[in-house]
Amino acid sequence: MSFMDDFRHLKIQLKDIRLATNDFGDTPIGKGGFGDVFKGELSLPEGKKMVAFKRLDRRPGGQGDTEFWKEVMMLSRILVYEYASRGSLDCYLGKTSLTWNQLLKICHGAACGLNYLHDPVMHQRVLHRDVKSSNILLDENLTAKISDFGLSKIGPANQQYTYLVSNVVGTHGYCDPVYMEMGFLSKESDVYSFGVVLFEVICGKHCFEYCNGELKILVSLWKELYEEDKIDDIVSNNLKEQMDMDSCKTFLNIAYRCLNRDRKERPTMVEIIKELNVALDLQEMSQDVDEKAKYEERKSLANQAAIPVSYRSRNELASVLSKGILLKGGHNVSLLLM
Repeated sequence: MSFMDDFRHLKIQLKDIRLATNDFGDTPIGKGGFGDVFKGELSLPEGKKMVAFKRLDRRPGGQGDTEFWKEVMMLSRILVYEYASRGSLDCYLGKTSLTWNQLLKICHGAACGLNYLHDPVMHQRVLHRDVKSSNILLDENLTAKISDFGLSKIGPANQQYTYLVSNVVGTHGYCDPVYMEMGFLSKESDVYSFGVVLFEVICGKHCFEYCNGELKILVSLWKELYEEDKIDDIVSNNLKEQMDMDSCKTFLNIAYRCLNRDRKERPTMVEIIKELNVALDLQEMSQDVDEKAKYEERKSLANQAAIPVSYRSRNELASVLSKGILLKGGHNVSLLLM
């Protein structure tokens, strides 16, 4: 069987693609690492659907072909997404069009996507190798989609797998410094890149800027500001007034941990998802007066427990109380059932 035989089941007639994209005559909606992306309405057996088409931009030496088919292989093992009508996350950095609550949900969704790649139910693990805000696409419901798998690597899912690569690729500013310096690629490399994205979201700017014609990476500055507890200098002015401080601190803490030089100290994607859930829960509670009052009442009850109660969010506290706790009250010990 030839290499191309693996993709016969994925083919769509070229005439249908040309019709949907106006023969690729419209302005591209985006550009990947090896070709332009066009949108179009495709007629399928179940009806018409708006989709995105990536067209290979051939390069001398055929490198574009290799990357193109690699992405097809990745997508055939993962998911094929519908057209992301809201663009990419980088387009919203520093803008007022998205609330902190919405940004938290987007970050949580992207984290879930990366966790799926790192620890799938299948027998493969995918290391993305180019996680950045422009590769996080948003559909009409602001659901995050991880995109652009042209640089990805596949390895066994059931072991701690690290690649030694001779050609370090990725986007400057987002790349894991250990990977850049030594060529060792692991899932922690994606975690580092995702930490950069989290800082971009809360800072409201890209991780790089041009100063006097030279590229300046801001990641070291952000880490320094966090270590000096200068949160006000980190957070975007557009987010400060609407942001719950506990939510902000939880978010920044997990983002900072992602950037640890020691890979062993970086959180897993599962940990990141959990902490983003806590940050989202704290933010939503701060916006709901009734929920906040209920939370304060439950905290008061928890403080009266004979055995200290451990919790990070209102949902965790509610779960603990629903199972019952022992209250201290002189000689009497009461069991509270919520």
